Amino acid sequence: MSNTGWLKVVGLGPGSEALITPEASVVLGEATDAVGYVPYVERLAPRPGLTRHGSDNREEIRRAEQALAMAAEGRRVVVVSSGDPGVFGMGAAVFEALEAGEPAWRALDIQVLPGVSAMLAASARLGAPLGHDFCCINLSDNLKPWALIETRLRLAAEADFAMAFYNPRSRARPEGFARALDVLREACGFDRPIMFARAISTPEESLRVTTLGEATPEMADMRTLVMVGSSLTRRIPAASYEAGEWVYTPRSVI
Repeated sequence: MSNTGWLKVVGLGPGSEALITPEASVVLGEATDAVGYVPYVERLAPRPGLTRHGSDNREEIRRAEQALAMAAEGRRVVVVSSGDPGVFGMGAAVFEALEAGEPAWRALDIQVLPGVSAMLAASARLGAPLGHDFCCINLSDNLKPWALIETRLRLAAEADFAMAFYNPRSRARPEGFARALDVLREACGFDRPIMFARAISTPEESLRVTTLGEATPEMADMRTLVMVGSSLTRRIPAASYEAGEWVYTPRSVI
């Protein structure tokens, strides 16, 4: 195995190039190969010396194995995720493939570079809805049963966390988010604020603040980050602001 290869798992942020960290930009400029889900790989501008390897969204382990094998051949490989690679991204997939794969891969130079996650970018645009204790739940049931998602929703509401939700509603499973809203209304009531941040930091960005009672499943899709406030979350009217109000969760519980 060549000792010149490396593998870096890189977060590209939520969409805007301005939110890619300087550290990630340096590594992207040094890479010989980029591996990832097709839309994320295509965010990297073509350049001489870089080969882009795009694959389907559900091929995480296969692409991680491909990246590890190329790094073992001496290539400088970036595995790209949107947002932060450790938040429902390729970070865990790479280490899962590493644990189950070739023993020699464990000698590779592997590094995870953080990125700006969608929940932090969305929270910043809306104010500070995650300003106190919060949790983050992936609402996709592709890799875990729906019953577990529902249990976690109920327990998070019982603990009075603010909540951030990834992958709320896809065309393949449109009924899931409707069920999630029903669980949240039962656990939190109808007046709890809910926020929809779609395509955050891109030209298609849209923000909406409403209540659980007024929310509908159609307000979310797979490009939407959804947040639900805790019982302490506050709303401040702001007529000059895009969302119409600021939302924050106080730092103290008294």
